[in-house]
Amino acid sequence: MHVMINHSSMVPIYEQVMEEIKDGILKGTLQEGEALPSVRGMAKELRISALTVKKAYDKLEEEGFVTTIHGKGTFVNASDKSLAMEARRKDVEEEFARAIEKALLAGLTADEIKEIIEIMLEDLV
Repeated sequence: MHVMINHSSMVPIYEQVMEEIKDGILKGTLQEGEALPSVRGMAKELRISALTVKKAYDKLEEEGFVTTIHGKGTFVNASDKSLAMEARRKDVEEEFARAIEKALLAGLTADEIKEIIEIMLEDLV
């Protein structure tokens, strides 16, 4: 499994690891029952702390994406794509909420915020 992290990103490394694994599950490159690299193996490969990988794996387990069997490893759960998409949607909604709150604190109106979003969508889509 190939995980890419950006050390200069404001997103915590454990969250980047989680997102890469979720992407693999959603895209089907990680199949049900497939073993993830060991915590130490992933940490060594990414040159990050094993505690960071452990945190990512623990959070993924809390969200139902993987199961850890002590002494055996961490495995991808049955891929419920709707569960994965719902988790992604929730993350996006939380990011939007933070951005909207920031915009309102900066004095922007609801119409100005909508206009910014429309412009950004036109540029991206």
